[in-house]
Order: sequence, then structure tokens, then C-alpha cells
Amino acid sequence: MSAAMPVDRPFGIWTASSLVVGLMIGVGIYGLPAQLAPFGWTSLAGWAVAAMGTLACVLALNGLVLARPGEHSLMAMCGAVLGEGVGVAIAWSYWVSLWCGNAVMATVIAQYGSSMVRGFQPTPLSIGVIGSAVLLVNSAVNLLGAREAGRMQVVLTGLKLIPLAAVVVMLAQLALTPGRHFAGLPLAPLHVEGIGPAVTLAFFSLLGFECAGMAAERVHDPARNVVRATLLGMAATTLVYVTVCTGLVMALPRGVLEQAPAPFALLAGQVWGHWAALSVAVFAAISGLGAMNAQTLLLGEVPLGLVRAGQLPGWVAPVNRFGVAGLPLVLGNGLAIALLLGSATELGAALLAFLLKLTTVVSIFLYLGTCAATWRIGRARGWAALAILFCLAVIYGAGWEAGGLGLLLTLAGLPLYALARRIGRRAAQPSLP
Repeated sequence: MSAAMPVDRPFGIWTASSLVVGLMIGVGIYGLPAQLAPFGWTSLAGWAVAAMGTLACVLALNGLVLARPGEHSLMAMCGAVLGEGVGVAIAWSYWVSLWCGNAVMATVIAQYGSSMVRGFQPTPLSIGVIGSAVLLVNSAVNLLGAREAGRMQVVLTGLKLIPLAAVVVMLAQLALTPGRHFAGLPLAPLHVEGIGPAVTLAFFSLLGFECAGMAAERVHDPARNVVRATLLGMAATTLVYVTVCTGLVMALPRGVLEQAPAPFALLAGQVWGHWAALSVAVFAAISGLGAMNAQTLLLGEVPLGLVRAGQLPGWVAPVNRFGVAGLPLVLGNGLAIALLLGSATELGAALLAFLLKLTTVVSIFLYLGTCAATWRIGRARGWAALAILFCLAVIYGAGWEAGGLGLLLTLAGLPLYALARRIGRRAAQPSLP
């Protein structure tokens, strides 16, 4: 029996932490202040609960990684503990969350792109059309191969932090300049019944904290560094998000912020002028393109990994001449376009809020699976139980419409799994003479 090939583990604590921060800081944050504006002080309670719930998920994740540090990813860990069918269902929900997330990104990119044109008043339909065009172009780039997608990612990644840093400077300028004031004060009072929806919206911006665990095979000393990197990355990102979101809610009048398609650009225009608004809009759109590019690449890679593991039939993810699983990639972004255009009958703010909640719900199933696996192996059971309750509360806070649709989208992967098993059993049967 040949010895197992050594695994290259180049990611140390700081590299893994930067990976977490890089994936967590996506494009949803650029539309989130408008969604949280009506909540006022309740949004701060939502951030606190979301951060504590995320911490419980991280510590439950740590228990699983400590028990199975040699597995390739969280999905593989869940499948090994809970069964192949559960692992496929979790992987499917992750794939669904990718294209739901792309619909969110396309919406925000279209909103910030529209804000660059003076006098243009975007409608939900125009946002849907522009966002669909962005998705089509991004799909075409990724179909040319991982090398081209990677080159695009290198160009876009470092630029995504610029709008966040600029807004922090603007907020500091408002606070320190005599005669300037925060027009959003006083904030709406705390309402306990609003905490659930606020938690669901805030938790969307924290999605992606698990990425160090998804790449556990590449992390040096994963039993020690995965959880440390996750905690460091989550803490840094949460601090930036709370500062920026709460600052924008305080700085802009509630009625204006609620209707703003591009809140960051609106603040930049009021503090530094039109050039700043245009610059922030450009960089926010670039940030969205970077996050969308990474997720579009994964739309093909996740099903391809399941095919190679024999858990899905080969026709689900055929590879083109560039080595890309084009069918699930195109199908995923096609579904994102359908979701985008199908929801365009709603008001713009309601459309983005619904997509945020839907993406959060679909993403939750990975965390539920991780926590259930941790509980089953007897590790960190207290944290796992708390995290499971938190995940269920987030689904409840999303409402029946987003929660029900998210569940249906996730369960849609089970027929594919059943089909793969059926084809596999037929192939294993000896042919009759």
C-alpha cells in the first residue's frame, strides 16, 4: 500500500485570518445601512446578537475541526459524521447560497452603478436588467477558465476595502468638525420585536466566517489555527461593519437613508462632494464584482467536487475545454437572473431586503450541519446547541416567505442525490450475458 501523499499547508494564522476577512467583506454591506435604518437602536442589539451567535457557530466549528483535522473541508466533515446524503444536501445548500448571493451582489452593483449617472432614477426593473447584464458578463469571464477568473480576482480584491476606509474617515470628520452634526439622530428606540429581523440582516454580512474551515486542508496546524483565524477575522470584520453601518444610520436622516440605493455614495457626496460620491460608487461596484467573481467560480467547482467524489452524476458538471464545469456555473447565474427579475416587481428596498434574507437562510444550513455534526461526535455540545438555536432563530427572523423559499431551494438537491445513487447502483450491477 503506497504512502499517502504529503499535503501542502501554506496558510499560517495571518494568511488564514486575511482569507476570512477577504471573504466576509463582500458587497452586501454597501446596501445594509439602508435596510437597518428603520431599526435605529434595535440594529445595535441585532449586531450584538448576531456576533454572539456567530461566535457560538465558530466554537462549534472548532470542535469539529479538532476532531477531524485531516478532512478536506467542512462539507466533508459533515458528510463523514452525518452521512453522505446529509453532506450532499449541505453542499447543495451552499451552492444555492452562492447564486442567491450573486443576485444580491448584482442588485447592489446595479444600484451603485446607477448612482454614477446624474439625473438617472433607477426603477426595480432597470436594476434587475442592469444586474442581469453584469451576471452574464461575469459568467462569460469565468467560462474562459480559472486562470482568467483568477487574474480578474487579483485586480479586484485589494480595491474592495477603499470605500469602507473612506467612510470611516468621513464619519470621523463629521464627529470632529465643529458645526457638523449627525442628521440621523435621535435614532428610533429599541423594540424587542424588531431584534429578530435585525439579526437576520446583520448576520448576512457575517457570512463567510467559515472559509478557513472550508480550506482546512491548506491551513498549517488546522486544529489550532482554523479557529484562531476565524475568531480574528470575524472580530475585525464585525468591528468595521458595526462602525460603518451605525455611523451611516446616525449620519443621514432616516427617511433619506431608507430610500437611498447607494448609501455610501450618498454620504460621500454630502461630506466631500460629487467626485467622492462617484469614486465611492465605482469602488463599491468593483468590490461587488470581486466577490461575485469568486462566487461564480465556486458555482462550478462545488458540483464538480461532488461529481468527482461520486456523489452526483457526471452530467451535472461536465467540464469544457478550459477545465470549467460550465453547466452548473451558467445554471447558477441563470437562476440568479431569474430571481433578480422575478423579484423586480417589489420596491427596490424590499427587493434587496428579501434577497439578503433569502441568502442568509440558505447559507444557514451549512452552519446547522456543522453544529449537528459537532454535537453528534460529543465535542463542544454546549456551543453546538446554542449555535443550533441561533440558526433556527435567524431562519424564523427571516419570515415565512424567505425561510420557506430557502428550505425549498435546499431540499431541491435531494432528487439529484437520489438519481446519482440510482445510477451508481445500476453501474455496479454486472451485465447479463
